[in-house]
Amino acid sequence: MIIDKIRKINSDNSEKSDDSKRVKNTTASDMLVGKWVKCDSCKEILYKEQVHENLSVCPNCGKHFRISSRRRIKQIADEGSFEEIGENIFTNDPLNFEGYLKKIDMLKEKTKIQEAVTCGKCKIEGQEAILCVMDSNFLMGSMGRVVGERITLAVEESIKNKLPIVIFCVSGGARMQEGIVSLMQMAKTSSALARLNEEGILYISVLTDPTTGGVTASFASLGDIILAEPDALIGFAGPRVIEQTIGEKLPDGFQKSEFLLKHGFIDKIVERKEMKSTIAKLLHLHKKVTY
Repeated sequence: MIIDKIRKINSDNSEKSDDSKRVKNTTASDMLVGKWVKCDSCKEILYKEQVHENLSVCPNCGKHFRISSRRRIKQIADEGSFEEIGENIFTNDPLNFEGYLKKIDMLKEKTKIQEAVTCGKCKIEGQEAILCVMDSNFLMGSMGRVVGERITLAVEESIKNKLPIVIFCVSGGARMQEGIVSLMQMAKTSSALARLNEEGILYISVLTDPTTGGVTASFASLGDIILAEPDALIGFAGPRVIEQTIGEKLPDGFQKSEFLLKHGFIDKIVERKEMKSTIAKLLHLHKKVTY
C-alpha cells in the first residue's frame, strides 16, 4: 500500500519515470532517506518536497513538523526584508566543558547557522517588527549565553526603535554545558521584557513543539499575546518527571497546546498556514498605539 502511494506521487512528478524505477527496488526503510519522510503521527510515508510545499505540515493528518529557523523566517518575514541582529555574538566555553566547542563547530557546519536563535528586524506583510526564531536543530534549541544575549539585544532594539517583537520559541531548556551561566539567561531575558512592557511595546510569543524548561519559565511565557502551533508540547519538566515527583497519573495531553488553551495558558492555536496573516493582523491592531 505504501509502495502504491509512493508510485502515485511519483507519477505526478516531472522525474516520474526515473523515480518509479528507484521505488520498484526500494525498501520502506530506504524511503525515509533523501526524498522521503515518515509522519510520526499518521505513520504515512510522504514525498519530502510535497511536505515542504505544504509549509512542513503533513498533507494527510495536519501534523506540524519541526522546521529550521531559516525556513521559519522565510515563511514569516516578507521576502528580502530580514536584517539580522546579533549575528556577531558567538558561543564560548565558560566552564571548559569537554568537547563542547567541538560539538558547536560540528553543529554550525551541519545546520549552517551559528546558534540556536536567529534575530533580526523585518517586515511582516509590510509592517516593521523585530523577529526572533529559535531552531531545534541546534542542540535542541537549548538556551545558553548566546541565546540569552541575542534575545536581550533584540528586545533592546525593539525598545530603541519602538517596534513590536515576535519570538518563535522551541527549546529543550537551559544548556547544561554552560551551567549557571545558562540559568542566568532566564533573569536577563525576563528583565529585558519587563523594560519592554514598561514602554508599552507589544510582544507576541509563539510556542512551537517543543517549548520546555527554562525558556518556558522565562521569555516564552511573558508575551502580551501567546500563540501556539497545534499539538505542540509546552511545559517545564517532562510528564514522566512530574508523575514521579507528585506520585499521580496526569491527564492525557496535559502539556499539549490544546490543553493549555482550554485552561487559559495561551490565547490562540494557529495553524502554520495562517500564522503570518494572524501575526500581521495583531500587529495592525496595535499599530495605532502610541509608545
